[in-house]
Amino acid sequence: MKTRLLSMVAAAAIAVGISSNPASAAGELNIYNWGNYTSPELIEKFEKEHDVKVTLDGYDSNETMLAKVKQGSTGYDIVVPGDYMIAIMIKEGLLEKIEPNKMSNFKHMDPNWVDVYWDPGREYSVPWQWGTTSFTVDTAVYKGDVNTLALLFDPPAELQGRINMLNDTNDVINAGLRYLGYPRCNKNKEQLKELTAMLLKAKEHWRTMDYSTIEKLTSGDVDLSQNWNGAAMRARAQRPTLQYAYPKEGYTGWMDNVAVLKGAPNLENAKLFVNFIMAPENAALISNFARYANGIKGSEQYMDPEMLSAPEIVPPEGVPAPDFVTPCDQEVADLYNKIWTALKK
Repeated sequence: MKTRLLSMVAAAAIAVGISSNPASAAGELNIYNWGNYTSPELIEKFEKEHDVKVTLDGYDSNETMLAKVKQGSTGYDIVVPGDYMIAIMIKEGLLEKIEPNKMSNFKHMDPNWVDVYWDPGREYSVPWQWGTTSFTVDTAVYKGDVNTLALLFDPPAELQGRINMLNDTNDVINAGLRYLGYPRCNKNKEQLKELTAMLLKAKEHWRTMDYSTIEKLTSGDVDLSQNWNGAAMRARAQRPTLQYAYPKEGYTGWMDNVAVLKGAPNLENAKLFVNFIMAPENAALISNFARYANGIKGSEQYMDPEMLSAPEIVPPEGVPAPDFVTPCDQEVADLYNKIWTALKK
């Protein structure tokens, strides 16, 4: 009975145009993804296999992407939001319900990434890459313990004026809250007042607030940068004395996900792309380029060998799991925006 039921479901899906094995279709596909995050080899392979011309544009934050999408008439088909942003965009009706869980390559999905808080059962999105946010420090410049957020907020003399922070409200504020021992999505006015004072004082020792972490580190412009683990690995390849920190106070975990915008002009090609990146060999192309793990089983056999043992990708034994921060409510967002405005003056 179960087998028969599954067959009936598959047939019904095909009948309404949601193929469990999307067919090839010529045309175009417009992707809006984080900058310096998309494998050219992946795009070339997709274009060749499906006779689809891909256009790629970049953004530097979830919030930048959301603002652009909300303006409407972007012409984009594919976006790659972070976990909490997927949840927001589903709630606001900005994504197509493409049902990746009925596509042929969904069988390769790691079960750990199926029933996620931002898209339970995976009806809207599939994994692109996942990783952590912490910071990278040059151990030739600073020779002490790197595994503490004190280096960001109360830096030693050798790092003062040599620090880059991400230009990101949540990453900076959440790191500050962890350092003070306070919870995320915080509404406590006294705790947020203390946080604001600490951030303003720490800013005196920051050189920049920028998303271009690889460039900042490899050029020698800074010796410490708040960073993502894949970017940290790419930077270390050019500056071997860099070390990625696992702060004792905690650090952020995240997953970026491929989703299709509501009203996408090239909907069928977008579905083709979603199914395409769930193939293990294609997921590996994504990881080999940007140096992050993905959520696809079997992709490891196609990955560069150094990916399987890099300290940025495989944390040392005893390191606690990262903290995946769910979306905060609007009241918290408003409080954080006030802090951010004061910090950016």
